[in-house]
Amino acid sequence: MSEKETILTQTGLRKLESELETLKSVKRREVAERIKTAIGYGDISENSEYDDAKNEQAFIEGRILQLEKLLRNARIINNEEVDINTVGIGVTVTLKDLEFGELIDYAIVGTAESDPFENKISNESPVGRAIIGQKKGATVDINVPAGIIQYMIMDIRK
Repeated sequence: MSEKETILTQTGLRKLESELETLKSVKRREVAERIKTAIGYGDISENSEYDDAKNEQAFIEGRILQLEKLLRNARIINNEEVDINTVGIGVTVTLKDLEFGELIDYAIVGTAESDPFENKISNESPVGRAIIGQKKGATVDINVPAGIIQYMIMDIRK
């Protein structure tokens, strides 16, 4: 079975590579030291420090494997190939909520680098799916649990 392609911007690639490097070079050592210290306390069968450190170690190793898989299957979106005539990965769009008149900017990114708190939405999110391929001036309906939200695409830029 082939693995799913990970679509990343250059910024997203650097961010994931940096996280992977930190996990491998810093966090692994820190947790190994915590395990060593906890073992020094004696009986590890009832040692909460040891259990916590082992759990953290498992999390770190799992995240390392996840990041390596994402990076192995990465397709990088170059800024030159980003078309600002239609909404796609690598662009920033300004949307206008047609009910309330509010404007919001979203950067359209691949799933691996989406972060709603930074207004980076995935091309696979409900809003992302609805606006991908649309042009400036288009009106889109987005189904959300509360009903349907209508947005107008006000601007598309790099």
